[in-house]
Amino acid sequence: MIERCQEDTRSRFGPRARTAVVLAAAALLAATSAAFLPGTASAGTTLGASAAEKGRYFGTAVAANKLSDSAYTTILNREFNSVTPENEMKIDATEPQQGRFSYGAADQIVSHARSRGMSVRGHTLAWHSQQPGWMQSMSGSALRQAMLNHVTQVATHFRGQVVAWDVVNEAFADGSSGARRDSNLQRTGNDWIEAAFRAADAADPNAKLCYNDYNTDNWTHAKTQAVYNMVRDFKSRGVPIDCVGFQSHFNNDSPYNSNYRTTLSSFAALGVDVQVTELDIQGAPANTYRAVVEDCLAVARCNGVTVWGIRDSDSWRASQTPLLFNNSGQKKAAYDAVLAALNNGTTPTDPPTNPPTTPPTNPPGGSCTATLQDGTRWGDRFNSTVTVSGASNWTVVVAVTPPQKISSTWNGSPTWDSSGNVMTMRSNGSGNAFGFTTMANGNWNRPVVQSCTAS
Repeated sequence: MIERCQEDTRSRFGPRARTAVVLAAAALLAATSAAFLPGTASAGTTLGASAAEKGRYFGTAVAANKLSDSAYTTILNREFNSVTPENEMKIDATEPQQGRFSYGAADQIVSHARSRGMSVRGHTLAWHSQQPGWMQSMSGSALRQAMLNHVTQVATHFRGQVVAWDVVNEAFADGSSGARRDSNLQRTGNDWIEAAFRAADAADPNAKLCYNDYNTDNWTHAKTQAVYNMVRDFKSRGVPIDCVGFQSHFNNDSPYNSNYRTTLSSFAALGVDVQVTELDIQGAPANTYRAVVEDCLAVARCNGVTVWGIRDSDSWRASQTPLLFNNSGQKKAAYDAVLAALNNGTTPTDPPTNPPTTPPTNPPGGSCTATLQDGTRWGDRFNSTVTVSGASNWTVVVAVTPPQKISSTWNGSPTWDSSGNVMTMRSNGSGNAFGFTTMANGNWNRPVVQSCTAS
């Protein structure tokens, strides 16, 4: 990894009932062998759709100032079902002056994502870098209180809109010491990370809380082991940590290692989810991209993958051409390798070719037909696919039964009613089939197609 003085200039589901989370995780692990058998789900035609069929997300880092770039947003809206604000939720952006918070750019990204059925990862609440000047000049108890207030205010503002927070970012030193990074936050006391997690838990109790770092991909490295020991300690003492993020910035100096899957599975065995949070690979070698995705898919608690940017020109490492799309927005060989890995080697088809399990729904007066088909089921959630016939531009209304909630969608543009239980899905040029993931929350009733209308 390139040594950085600061990070690049770019950079539960459900209530946090601890017992429920453990039970859901156990159920998910039990279901894993069935979930990854070839042919159990149709092959997706985009990264987000294919990941969602496997109960995962495939996301990207997003910059607010690029949302006006139609080429950028076309790829974003088509390919991804999760976003992470690149810089817009960092400390200098959200609290430029002490006590005066600014959320405009971050709100713009969140609104764009949620209006299109994408989930949002929050990045980041507490970090030694990209601090505003007022925080850089603070120390001791004053800094500790300012940090905790920042965590509380930002997490509260986005409560219910963010599925996972990078609560603390890059708190361990590089090299062979396995020590904490020397920073103004570390000098407030060794318990500062725990304090930040407890504050985030109080402010946003339904979001997953993650520790995020780089150069923690190789299982044999001292830094990896130090983070592992911290997470193990937190879990043993009931500190509210739910996930660990692996940035995975791979390059010639910090290459992908074949023990990467061991790293992911070892952390997952502690009872936390694992997430690939900032993936980019120098030169975008197809085989390495494929290996990373296959490693995630092989670990039941690996929720998904986020690439750090869309086109090479959007990357903080643009000269290394590390992403899945070139400067012109064309798919690279690495894209094809990732999609093939997500589809378990099958050929994408659109719409799905496997037959429906229920008869079509023909609403009175409708000029199209919408057929709901059951998809893969896990311990806490299940997928559904709806295929439309009789119209190429359509609007379909689907309802779920409370306390169910739809957590992600693909191949359509969704909106919800005020209850959040009735989804209106409109065609977006991705074909005549769309899908969605429903968090069961104890209720396994099938969603109901209420209507299909030609647009």
